[in-house]
Amino acid sequence: MATTQHHTHSKTSMTAAGGLMIFASVMLFVSGVLDILRGVMAIAEDDVFVTSPNYVFKFDLTSWGWIHLALGAVAVVVSLGLFTAATWARVIGVGIAALLIIANFLSIPYYPVWSLTLIALYGFVIWALCVARPDSGDEF
Repeated sequence: MATTQHHTHSKTSMTAAGGLMIFASVMLFVSGVLDILRGVMAIAEDDVFVTSPNYVFKFDLTSWGWIHLALGAVAVVVSLGLFTAATWARVIGVGIAALLIIANFLSIPYYPVWSLTLIALYGFVIWALCVARPDSGDEF
């Protein structure tokens, strides 16, 4: 005879999951805006960026600007969807954060400290979006 287990979530864990979703939404929004600004700086060929001639991943700074601008804009739109607790926004949020981690990894030679900072932020966003259960009633 098989027994079924019903997991009940405490009010505290549901509140924490909702708080993680809100924090992930805010962090995705802020990081997306910063990526948009970073893209604009790269497109304008600003002197903020470091040039390193001997790096394995060497790309044109202007093309990296367009990539960061586009991904940042998508991140901002997805973060607005996360504020409404939309399931599509959670799925796309994980995907766009993963793409932004890759983009920031590949742009380390141009802006190393900020790239590593954004990698950590996007890693937290992925974690926060994956840890909150959709059936826990964590509406905002």
